[in-house]
Amino acid sequence: MNYRRGFTLIELLVVIAIIGILSAIVLASLNTARGKAQDSAIKANLSGMRAAAELYYDSNGQSYSAFGVAACPAASTATGMFYTSPIANATAAANTASGVGSGAVCQSSTSAWAVSSPLRTTTTSYWCVDSTGKSQQQSLPVSSTNLQCL
Repeated sequence: MNYRRGFTLIELLVVIAIIGILSAIVLASLNTARGKAQDSAIKANLSGMRAAAELYYDSNGQSYSAFGVAACPAASTATGMFYTSPIANATAAANTASGVGSGAVCQSSTSAWAVSSPLRTTTTSYWCVDSTGKSQQQSLPVSSTNLQCL
């Protein structure tokens, strides 16, 4: 009798099923890691923005507003501390990382400011930085009535 050596159909199906299960687990872990990396990018960008804001404060006469213009730019004007290039770039990078386009919220007065941006891994959490030096996660974006991270 001439028997050919090889794998049976059952053996091949078992191996394919095991490979499929392992790849599904790896892909799920990869998506979680991607979301955490995007959250880290948001935190780093907002931290850099805080440092740039303090440099602006020191070089503009201990004020967050120049010539009476609020730190956060109005949609109709191209003025304010957060309209300057390094800070605007950090805000745009935080918005890109958050995946919501214009998710960062900026509120300011002449003596204080706060910025928050939504995080990717949780849809109800924001990362907030403010002029007091706080940098933390919170459940609500900053508002015009409270210029500090909660």
